[in-house]
Amino acid sequence: MEEITLTINGKKISARPGSSILDAATENGIKIPTLCHHRHLTPVGACRICLVEDEKSGRIMASCVTPVSQDMAIRTDSPTVRRHRTNIVRLMMANHPESCIVCSRGNKCELRQVAADLGVGITGLYPMPYYRGLEQANPFIIRDLSKCILCGRCIRADHELVVVGAIDYNLRGFRSRPATAHDMPLEKSECTFCGTCVSLCPTGALSIGNPRYVGSPEKESATVCGFCGVGCTLVMGSVDGQVVETNPSHEDETVNQSTLCVRGHFAHDFLNVKERLTRPLIRKGGELSPSTWEEALNLISERLLSIKKTHGPQSLGLYGSSKCTNEENYLFQRIARSLLETNNVDNGGNVNGLSTMNAVAQRLGGSIPPARLSALEDAEVILVIGADPTQSLPVVGYFLKRASRNNGVPMIVADPRKNGLVPFASLWLPLSPQTDSDLIHALAAILYKREAFDARYIDRFTQGFDLYQKGLAAFDLGRASRSTGLESGLMEEAADQLQGKKIAFVVGQGVLLQRNGVQTMHALLNLALMTGSLGDQKRGIYILASENNGIGALDMGCAPGFLPGRGLVTDEARREYWERIWGVRLSPDPGLSMVRMVEEAEKGNLKALYVMGENPLRGFPEIERVRRAFQNLEFLVVQDILSNETGALADVVLPGAAFSEKAGSFTNLEGRIQSFESVVLPQGEAKPDLEILAQLAYRMGQADQDFSLLKIRREIRRVIPAYSELRDDPGQSWVTEMGDLGQADEEGHPVEFTPIAFAADRLRDDTYPLEGILTSTRLHLGSGTRTGLSARITGFSQGGDVELSFEDAARLDLVNGDQVRVSSKYGAVARRVRVKKDLPFGLVYIPVAFYGNEARQLVALTQPGKEESPGWMQVSVKVEKIENNEQ
Repeated sequence: MEEITLTINGKKISARPGSSILDAATENGIKIPTLCHHRHLTPVGACRICLVEDEKSGRIMASCVTPVSQDMAIRTDSPTVRRHRTNIVRLMMANHPESCIVCSRGNKCELRQVAADLGVGITGLYPMPYYRGLEQANPFIIRDLSKCILCGRCIRADHELVVVGAIDYNLRGFRSRPATAHDMPLEKSECTFCGTCVSLCPTGALSIGNPRYVGSPEKESATVCGFCGVGCTLVMGSVDGQVVETNPSHEDETVNQSTLCVRGHFAHDFLNVKERLTRPLIRKGGELSPSTWEEALNLISERLLSIKKTHGPQSLGLYGSSKCTNEENYLFQRIARSLLETNNVDNGGNVNGLSTMNAVAQRLGGSIPPARLSALEDAEVILVIGADPTQSLPVVGYFLKRASRNNGVPMIVADPRKNGLVPFASLWLPLSPQTDSDLIHALAAILYKREAFDARYIDRFTQGFDLYQKGLAAFDLGRASRSTGLESGLMEEAADQLQGKKIAFVVGQGVLLQRNGVQTMHALLNLALMTGSLGDQKRGIYILASENNGIGALDMGCAPGFLPGRGLVTDEARREYWERIWGVRLSPDPGLSMVRMVEEAEKGNLKALYVMGENPLRGFPEIERVRRAFQNLEFLVVQDILSNETGALADVVLPGAAFSEKAGSFTNLEGRIQSFESVVLPQGEAKPDLEILAQLAYRMGQADQDFSLLKIRREIRRVIPAYSELRDDPGQSWVTEMGDLGQADEEGHPVEFTPIAFAADRLRDDTYPLEGILTSTRLHLGSGTRTGLSARITGFSQGGDVELSFEDAARLDLVNGDQVRVSSKYGAVARRVRVKKDLPFGLVYIPVAFYGNEARQLVALTQPGKEESPGWMQVSVKVEKIENNEQ
């Protein structure tokens, strides 16, 4: 459509048809003040501050809701406009408390800025304040609705961006205000405490609960969140070198724009806790004592090289971090392979499900093509399986809810429990645990029998379909119905919604960490290939990486069996490529995963372990077994930002820098590479992990090498083609093709279909008759090492309760609040019980990360993704009531 031309303040401009006067003015650098408007929200014209005048008619109108028209002539600051605008601000201020000096909003108050621009200091009106009580019962959000100007930003953010609906307008006239249903406190509403309303509030009506600091920060800097795999862009405020405030950046090109979750907004107070490591420590006389960097690094270099010489490279293990930067993980694995000559390298993302993904990604030449989250809102159909991102990765949940609620995208949710996405789903499939692969095969069989497959795509990009279709033709839908617990009609209904569409698959840890995870991923890839659902941004497989840089650590080669760029260690051509780059010989041995390192330490074969940025003694199952294995080591190094359970066993502890205290880059689950700078300096004597590793490499014989951030980035760009766009300056780029295929195209290798196989039947155990499912909550991430030190998170009493069905509770004589013991053959935990009416009989949900992450002790220590592994998510349990005399 042709652009519209109009005149604003005598300046002739052009604008897109349908755009508002405010948008047109903003795009052309003409400022119009406003209080209720925000570019990520639907305009409503509530505040009327953005009034403008039509020069031809003299009409006064709100520019945010008035569309442009051809040859329109607008004045934004005429005497009439200024008079009306000033009177509106005077009325607002007359209804506003005179508390600017002590208001937490400080100089960031938008009402104060508009009033100053208009020269309104004294209103000249009779004060009309309507005092409301201060609400601060929860540790996250303080509500002082005396300062509310009824702009509606909080309500629209709640409804439009995070799609929760916890608040809306309540009452009328002077008594009107945003409130929850029945005016209940936020903590008793549907509020998820994402803080989006706080970051969008133009005044001090909503503020962050911050007992350490009130007012505007001295400095604000952009960075990337260090929690989950979404990779939200943050703006952190700091005072005296400490982070005191966190907000979304509100930038259009970022993944989160104006949203965050409760962790991203409020849990960063862990950065300033007393448990932060600030000095190197060395064990002397059985106790960890302060040391110098020189002494600590010299000791590490000497001991690792000595152990390598005495026992060989296979006696060394290095455990990298899904929380450290790409540059740090690259150098970490390079030290392991080129200096210590071992492939025993792993990272925390591997035990969080990425090893399961890798087992399937090899069919695609190395990686599953990443897809952008924003494309979910325009998808043809979405299948969510083994995931509740409303809890684990809330920003992904926002995308899915907006896709369904705002755009009408059909969304099928396969989950035993009625999770947070089910109210938005077009269909809920409450399948039995660990039968996801049977469900996927059944859907594929139904579609095949309807001839609803993409024959052209199959011919161009795949092979082995003849054998696969024979399996589909003979597939027993009745058996699938019995194993999944789903009526065949329900599966037919799901197929109706999938038929003829390209599917966006959203896969979570419920698949990645289950016993049949690899089998399920193969089934998903088969269905994706059969329906032509790989290859562009509105379809594909979304792997919900739980850690902020799990994808990047894998791309950098910080994983057993993988070189940087996800080339296999066993591939001779790949080894030769890296041998030329590093000037060393590489072993063809794939190396040990962290679980295998624990097993070899138990046997006495692994002599030394270097752990960077991970806490296996809190995150792993069977921690007493892990503890004994670590105690069996000759030498243990822990490099971390926090004093933790693993560090307590170390021979040397090195204080690293948190993400906010260093520069680097993270790669999120979409393949978005985000480079960032530091917000504050490291605490005490702590150093960025890259600097620590560089100094260690120097002592190990690499004195002639430059391992600065800039040099490492340039090396990554040069030697890993998928990272050729990695930036030196802050900003974002994208991972390009990874491996031999990456995305299906004419030049890619054909992708093989795999045979159909039913999921293994669950072995019944009369001693442990219930199915325990370990689940994440939005309050914590991973094992809770960091969030467990957040005063706000721990100060919020909700969460951690075991969930049971009404039927199981009645059978066990349990009611809400009773104390129970949940036991498996591996361990036991004591928790309160919460009875849920929408839980199926026989299931027990146990949240992880609470109480020292003790729930993880219910499962066995095995490598997720391996055939013999029962997984880390499900386990047979029994539940017993704890009587008062036992407590």
